Amino acid sequence: MPTIPNLSISPDKVAFVVNKVHQYEMESSEPELLSDLTDDDTVHGSSGGRGANTDRAELASFIQGLNVDEQIDLVALMWLGRGDGGLENWDELRAQAAQAHNNRTAAYLIETPMLGDYLEEALSEFGLSLEDFEESI
Repeated sequence: MPTIPNLSISPDKVAFVVNKVHQYEMESSEPELLSDLTDDDTVHGSSGGRGANTDRAELASFIQGLNVDEQIDLVALMWLGRGDGGLENWDELRAQAAQAHNNRTAAYLIETPMLGDYLEEALSEFGLSLEDFEESI
């Protein structure tokens, strides 16, 4: 059984990203569901409501606000969840993510299909699940 590596990014932040990604993906693929999720005070059909573009911008801003080590870990976690490696070669995954790091990390991650699923899978590799963080999100 491989040793669980230490992360620079807190699992709470990863869980936040996963939830935002799932929300963004849902709203992008099924915008009609937005009307079911709006507040009673929102006028349906108005352009002032939240939507996929707002969620994408919020997600991008959150990722850009992470420090470099957290961004590197987030990319390495996505790769881990995608199956590009395992916990036994975490240091290699992280080194590759560090080498590839640039100012487009948020766009790279957000544009990756199934990002939320990959991050969720990576959390499970660390023995964690989204349910562990529901109250903090």
